[in-house]
Amino acid sequence: MLRMNRLVIASLVTLATVLPFNAANAKDSFRLAWSIYVGWMPWDYADKSGIIKKWADKYGIDIEVVQINDYVESINQFTAGEFDACVMTNMDALTIPAASGVDTTALIVGDFSNGNDAVILKQGSNIADLKGKPVNLVELSVSHYLLARGLESVGLSEKDVSVINTSDADMVAAYGTDDVDAVVTWNPLVSEIMSMPNAHKVFDSSQIPGEIIDATMVNTSVLNENPKFAKALAGAWYETMSIMSKNDKAGKDARSMMAEASGTDLAGYDSQLAATKMFYSAADAASFVNSSELVDTMRYVADFSFAHGLLGDGAPDASFIGVAFPNGTVNGDIKNIKLRFSDSYMKQAAKGEL
Repeated sequence: MLRMNRLVIASLVTLATVLPFNAANAKDSFRLAWSIYVGWMPWDYADKSGIIKKWADKYGIDIEVVQINDYVESINQFTAGEFDACVMTNMDALTIPAASGVDTTALIVGDFSNGNDAVILKQGSNIADLKGKPVNLVELSVSHYLLARGLESVGLSEKDVSVINTSDADMVAAYGTDDVDAVVTWNPLVSEIMSMPNAHKVFDSSQIPGEIIDATMVNTSVLNENPKFAKALAGAWYETMSIMSKNDKAGKDARSMMAEASGTDLAGYDSQLAATKMFYSAADAASFVNSSELVDTMRYVADFSFAHGLLGDGAPDASFIGVAFPNGTVNGDIKNIKLRFSDSYMKQAAKGEL
């Protein structure tokens, strides 16, 4: 699982515009891209168990669920219009499709990392002990963001450390070498590294709760023109949430399927879930996207993204891209809204109106 930022070439992207529902623009076949991560495995289960087909049939549409092994590539393909929906983090949504001019809506906010992402140090017990040390991480990823937030919490900044770009595929092996002092990464890599000698977790995402968010994003134009697609996705998601959140046989069987598909067992998957704040309740998810904390989080994310050149060459400052919230609040440029958090379909799910 790679939750990383990379800008795509703008010339390859078809700009999305926000349109009112128009039957002439409606379609009946859709594609959803997903990649392996604890909070996104429910889409695989929903597809294989027939839940997706059940809800698609209800609305007279077809939904193809496609696993993409390269997470960044899945977002690039979504940005280029190859997929109607795609799983991604809040930061990636801002810095890839939104920064490329594609109006994008967070249809379902599924979870936030609550310990799955961590800073691990060989010698030391506090993140302040990173000062002057090299830190291996996937550059410009949520790991990079986590490091910046952690350093900020003790009065340090990125200039106080040396960031070394390291592939997630190499992270565990790198930590086992004498050359590496510290890493920032995510589960299941965190669990593997923490089982090694001299591994001290000095900061993790539970210390910035609600900031590393995992969501199902939909092209806003597709969403506005095809509400049946949104209803089917929300219905399938929350039916899956209802099943997997229980500890009965059906719940364990569902989580076991998700575990196997992600390369672990039920105990391992449940351990990852324990470090994830899953919004099993649609009402809780809707409440989260209406919180003032989310508005603050997206300001932090915009500031980090601008400082690292992730909002595009034409961005004059961190407020270049407008981010809209359900209560009418807009961060950034109200004339350039390209990322939206919606509570509409989560509220419908909560009320049983899908």
